[in-house]
Amino acid sequence: MTKICVLGLGYIGLPTALLFAQGGFTVVGIDINEKIVQALNNGELPLNEPGLDDLFLNARSNFTAQTEMPEADVFLIAVPTPLKRSIRVSDLDYVRSAAEMISLRLRKGNLVILESTVPPGTCENFVLPILEKSGLKRGDFFCAHCPERAIPGKTLHEMINNDRIVGGIDKKSVDLTKEIYSSFVKGRIFTTDAKTAEFVKLIENTSRDVNIALANELAQIADNCGIDVWEAIGLANKHPRVQILQPGPGVGGHCIAIDPLFLTENSTQTRIIHIARDINESMPNYVIHNIRDYLYGLKDPTISVFGVSYKGDIEDTRETPALKFIQLARNEGYQVKCHDPCAKKFEYELLEMDKATEDSDCIVLITDHKAFRHIDPSMLNMRNRNLIDTRNFLDHDKWRDCGFNVKILGNGLDTGHSHQK
Repeated sequence: MTKICVLGLGYIGLPTALLFAQGGFTVVGIDINEKIVQALNNGELPLNEPGLDDLFLNARSNFTAQTEMPEADVFLIAVPTPLKRSIRVSDLDYVRSAAEMISLRLRKGNLVILESTVPPGTCENFVLPILEKSGLKRGDFFCAHCPERAIPGKTLHEMINNDRIVGGIDKKSVDLTKEIYSSFVKGRIFTTDAKTAEFVKLIENTSRDVNIALANELAQIADNCGIDVWEAIGLANKHPRVQILQPGPGVGGHCIAIDPLFLTENSTQTRIIHIARDINESMPNYVIHNIRDYLYGLKDPTISVFGVSYKGDIEDTRETPALKFIQLARNEGYQVKCHDPCAKKFEYELLEMDKATEDSDCIVLITDHKAFRHIDPSMLNMRNRNLIDTRNFLDHDKWRDCGFNVKILGNGLDTGHSHQK
């Protein structure tokens, strides 16, 4: 029976490991975090993801977790690849460490798969030389890149049903990788070379980032022109060859907010990508601009932030635009209180809704959690009733009927408000 070793038991590595285990492979999950390893071996999941509990139960007989690297037939790297923000360059230290661990156990005929998102050329120029420190050469072992295509909240569904890209250093690497992923992937598996697969992953997320930047710029233009951008985008999208995404308070998550900059480190011809990143990273500043008039002249103004995770109905706060917005607000002298029904951990204290809105002057909706639609605005004990909806998500008539001044990001028709209770 093929033995697969998965390095990195996070948002992607753990579900992938369990899907392979459910498919009949013997799977060993490796993580440097002893608490994660201990929890998994005690039957406890460190992640909250739909369907993961049942998958864990079905896969446990073929899955174990540990901190030490065993020998295996297949090694899969699913470690983080963060961005060094100050220089806008990828940090491949975790990939380096994983490849070095594998090189100590690498045997002839082994397959090494890199799932982590990386700049183009990483397999060929970075991973292979480390693996060859084992004394083996390419051709003695095989290597491929198979980037994930999944989002929190739908991870398992998308891992199973989405099409996948497999890029290898040679045909044998591609064939072996395609064979093992076929054990659970129901979507089509397209094949190419490793560098192209790395590039494809990045341009998928870059295309979304650029499209969102366009929507965000249109929202600001619409505010200036007295136009409802949401209506305008909806009408424009009725054109058969137009599909503009939605504006918002910024872009978060570990993919769209990060991946475009993995492209820019390899080329000087990346003006649109940099501009799109700058636009999306500036949206928390624009949200602050929208609330200044509502809080002008108030003593000790207080803001209630609704939603700190980067996406609706998930707990993931990585790269959330809420974090920059909160820091900007605090720098302006505003007191900030946060409420999120999904997030469990955050840099700032998370309060129950009543505490977060008590004596507040303005609610700023950052994340479109479904739970927010069930709020009764009349029950909120606020000092001043102002609402900024950066997602055009709530029932605004209901909030206005309860005395709230409502501003929707990108709706230039919202012009009047007062500072009165």
